[in-house]
Amino acid sequence: MARRRSGPDLVGLTVLALLSVRPSHPYELHRFIIDTHKEYVRGLPRSLYHAVDRLAAEELIEPAETSREGRRPERTVYRITAEGRAELATRLTRLLEQPGDDSGAFVAAISLIGCLPVPAAERALRGRAAALHGRVAALDAHMRALEENGLPRVLALELECERALRAAEAEWVGTVLARLGSGELTWPASLKSGLLASLAEEENPAPD
Repeated sequence: MARRRSGPDLVGLTVLALLSVRPSHPYELHRFIIDTHKEYVRGLPRSLYHAVDRLAAEELIEPAETSREGRRPERTVYRITAEGRAELATRLTRLLEQPGDDSGAFVAAISLIGCLPVPAAERALRGRAAALHGRVAALDAHMRALEENGLPRVLALELECERALRAAEAEWVGTVLARLGSGELTWPASLKSGLLASLAEEENPAPD
């Protein structure tokens, strides 16, 4: 029986996100992940190649072309499928919208948020902000109950810690939403289409 992944597939999510920008081969994706310091992607390069194989088997990505330069091994360029784009939007929205125990998953989602249209990103972040404020209110009520029962404050330190973290995250999400609402923060198509262009230029420099 195959083992189920215990958490979100951040490597697969990243592959889908990058291929939504343009078709690429795994080596190029690897370089981009390293160059942009996406440190939540662990186990490179093996995890990346495993993710590519898995996504291809699930028909979320597909080979676009295969080429060979000199004695180098063949390189297969992959592109995202329509099903892959839908899956990317679903996974990314879920990670943005639903607070979880893994802060690294939210950091990963934020790093890829430009793959969603701005209105969709706003909706997801508003959902997260509402959930965070609800969690803070629940923690406040829990701590009040502890005090009313005369329990030592030291027994609630972990609750205080979680409240502080959740409140800080809610405040930050609120500032991002304000910047999106004002137009200060956006991601035009020209920026999105250029995410991997620099790597392509490095591999195929223009002649002097």
